[in-house]
Amino acid sequence: MDWAPAQRILQQMSPVGESDLIPLLQNLQDTYGYLPAEVLTEVSRQTGIPTSRMYGVITFYAQFSMKPRGRHTIRCCRGTACHVRGGQSVADAVGRVLGIADGETTQDGRFTFETVACLGTCFLAPVMMVDNDYFGLLRPEKVNSILDAYP
Repeated sequence: MDWAPAQRILQQMSPVGESDLIPLLQNLQDTYGYLPAEVLTEVSRQTGIPTSRMYGVITFYAQFSMKPRGRHTIRCCRGTACHVRGGQSVADAVGRVLGIADGETTQDGRFTFETVACLGTCFLAPVMMVDNDYFGLLRPEKVNSILDAYP
């Protein structure tokens, strides 16, 4: 594991204490694409922040991942409004198009697919997000053309 990017982050944020843990983890994840265990161990050693504290934060917040993720994240809403309006068929289409299940990443590292409890846009149900882009009033047949726009 290349330690240099983490070292640069620690130098930029110096001094780093427990109150900096969430921004530190966000910076590390933005840099590595996920939070590698080896990097967390070394960051703990360098900062004195216990790895148990890091893992507690990582497992509490859905934004953090300890597994490599795709360049693009697809989130399909499974909330009530989306469910009633066919959201499951949209999620099924995403899985079919990509050949992966909820929580998985494509082998080429292009997409990570996850379903979420709510995207907060019930008036557009059913809804899907790709990165920070919302797509509403979806039908399964629109999924392929949407995903094609993300290299």
